[in-house]
Amino acid sequence: MGQPTHAQNWWRSAVIYQVYVRSFADGDGDGTGDLAGVRAKLPYLAELGVDALWFNPWYLSPMKDGGYDVADYRVIDPAFGTLAEAEKLIAEAKELGIRTLVDIVPNHVSDQHPWFRAALAGGPERELFHFRPGRGEHGELPPNDWPSQFAGSAEPVWTRLPDGTWYLHLFTPEQPDLNWAHPAVRQEHEEILRFWFERGVAGVRIDSAALLAKDPDLPDFVEGRDPHPYVDRDELHDIYRSWRTVADAYDGIFVGEVWLPDTERFARYLRPDELHTAFNFSFLSCPWDAGRLRTSIDETLAEHAPIGAPATWVLCNHDVTRTVTRYGRADTGFDFATKAFGTPTDLALGTRRARAGALLSLALPGAVYLYQGEELGLPEAEIPRDRIQDPMHFRSGGTDPGRDGCRVPLPWTADAPYAGFGGEPWLPQPSGWSAYAADLQAADPGSMLSLYRAALTIRPEFGDGPLTWLPAPEGVLAFARPGQEGRLLCVVNLADAPADLPAHSRLLLGSGPLDPQGRLPKDTAVWLRG
Repeated sequence: MGQPTHAQNWWRSAVIYQVYVRSFADGDGDGTGDLAGVRAKLPYLAELGVDALWFNPWYLSPMKDGGYDVADYRVIDPAFGTLAEAEKLIAEAKELGIRTLVDIVPNHVSDQHPWFRAALAGGPERELFHFRPGRGEHGELPPNDWPSQFAGSAEPVWTRLPDGTWYLHLFTPEQPDLNWAHPAVRQEHEEILRFWFERGVAGVRIDSAALLAKDPDLPDFVEGRDPHPYVDRDELHDIYRSWRTVADAYDGIFVGEVWLPDTERFARYLRPDELHTAFNFSFLSCPWDAGRLRTSIDETLAEHAPIGAPATWVLCNHDVTRTVTRYGRADTGFDFATKAFGTPTDLALGTRRARAGALLSLALPGAVYLYQGEELGLPEAEIPRDRIQDPMHFRSGGTDPGRDGCRVPLPWTADAPYAGFGGEPWLPQPSGWSAYAADLQAADPGSMLSLYRAALTIRPEFGDGPLTWLPAPEGVLAFARPGQEGRLLCVVNLADAPADLPAHSRLLLGSGPLDPQGRLPKDTAVWLRG
């Protein structure tokens, strides 16, 4: 058998652009982003230079959790369009050399899903979920004390029905957890995978991939208990091996959302017969600190090396504070538990660091995920409290600002109403949002958009080859990668003083200008030809 072709290995070094459809572009003027809007912007995405699009859930949903409460995987939500439009989008993107990944949410469904509605009616579908009698003299207490998966939330994960029984939901009550010990649940999801692979998708992102399997006894939560009653249980690997058989039949790929501190257990999901890749959350949440970043990079590459899986790098997504804002704060890391209203931010500083962070992440070996609007340098928006929609905010008792701030609809045209998004957006755009518009940035060679376009033009030279650290002063990250025309170097200065550049033949790209002495200023990155 010959070596896999580059086309078969595209995902190992791809740049995958995350599309949160609701906020990307509004094609019909109703204020909600839709598939027509995405189709109209495909030339923009092709010019940006991305290899694939990952769509957050676009399925039929009551939208109690931004579409992660799915009522039917085979129907596109009418707010976004139709299945026929989705098929056109997949085909049109492919014609431009852009593949498509869809999101699957296997841990739970919407409470409007036909299975759960039948379960509430007392049907045998109850076996497809986790229904239990309560504790206490009259069953008035939840079956166990598991904590909610929404950070900072003290809300219970059990809801009691009028008949006295309780059902499990690790997220909101509108998202009942499925019982993955039941063969019908497994069969249905494998059929869903086939449904979308047959419509031309190249891969699937798996939401909350480590949560599906539950201890059948549903015991109380004990900190440190091994195995955990519902996180990273061994039964999961048999599920994903079955899924891999389905994907391999279509040359499809998987990327898992796997939040695990244990790197050895994380790597188990990336064995050759399981998932192809998984998100790297240690890098995403890492502070803007040279030592911490280098440790995250080293540990990530080390945990992937024994199994030959490519790493993934991401600075932001639809759940976390935008990079420009996070890097402009005193605490430049990310933790759901520390999110708060009114955190002071230096956007100029954050923008400078985000530009450097973009070149750092794009120079690393593996795949990169780019969240929509990051290429425009969008900051986190402060959403007025009376306009917040994210359940994280409400389930925290109003202390957590929620995730809406990174989901504000994109600005496309500076002089158009609502910055060219379409109709009045479902989330309010801050004043001055039009200053970030794509049309302005496309005409400005110094803009964030121009930086990303230039970087994605050069990036294929880096490929998926190894990384070699170079000697550098404290606070400076410098490494070499093999390129098509000799070594490529990436240098990022996180120290307080300007840094001398290593020997090189040419400066390929910089996140900012060098100083008059040709040194690299603080919070600046460059790509060099060795």
